[in-house]
Amino acid sequence: MGKQMTEMLKGTLEGIVLAILAGRPAYGYEITARLREQGFVDIAEGTVYALLVRIEQRGLVDVAKVPSEKGPPRKVYTLNAQGRDDLEEFWRTWGFLAERLEQLHEGGR
Repeated sequence: MGKQMTEMLKGTLEGIVLAILAGRPAYGYEITARLREQGFVDIAEGTVYALLVRIEQRGLVDVAKVPSEKGPPRKVYTLNAQGRDDLEEFWRTWGFLAERLEQLHEGGR
């Protein structure tokens, strides 16, 4: 992954993870796997886990511990109402930026 992609992801990864959770609840490794399925192959699990801690602390997700067949219980993250609001704001901001970038790309028309 190039430096430019890494820098852009820093500002958008939270919104991407919230969008994944909007589809259905998930645990950390599952979120990482979904990111990789979407082409974000260079994102480290540690990055995702640190982000999950932050969004939990900010109250954007509800967390439940569920038993795991392979070790300790898993923390399953579910997007809550505050998280949905945050995701809606992310999409509005993304739409604004995407429109402006497309205008610049087309020569300022």
